[in-house]
Amino acid sequence: MNAKEYLKQAFYLDKRINSKLEQVENLNVLATKATSTLSDMPKNPNRNISRLEDTIVKIIDLQEEINKDIDKLVDLKREIANSIYKLDDKEEQTVLEKRYLCFDSWEQIAVDMNYSIQYCFKVHKRALLKLEDNNGANNIKESNN
Repeated sequence: MNAKEYLKQAFYLDKRINSKLEQVENLNVLATKATSTLSDMPKNPNRNISRLEDTIVKIIDLQEEINKDIDKLVDLKREIANSIYKLDDKEEQTVLEKRYLCFDSWEQIAVDMNYSIQYCFKVHKRALLKLEDNNGANNIKESNN
């Protein structure tokens, strides 16, 4: 795993968490949606309760998964931040932090730092090379195991 792949792990984990949160929201809507049918025929009173119960169990399971993923994301971001802060250059640290911890777009990073996008790319590339060449490469390889 190279430095860029290592740093992008947090972005993809964050996207998975957001996807699961959206799934929980959809299940909540499904669980609270009530439809009634008027009929003279007697119905089993437990029929809808088990469907609702199944949906609630799915929601709870998904929320537990989300909590575990959030814990992983916090730990991963801390690990990535430690790798970034080992760089000596504050400019490189800031670009990597904005890109891989705040998930800012290149355009936003350029505006925030008052740089051109091309210069941000240059700083980014330089920082990635330093991460791979210095202690960052050891940390990246260790996190793979």
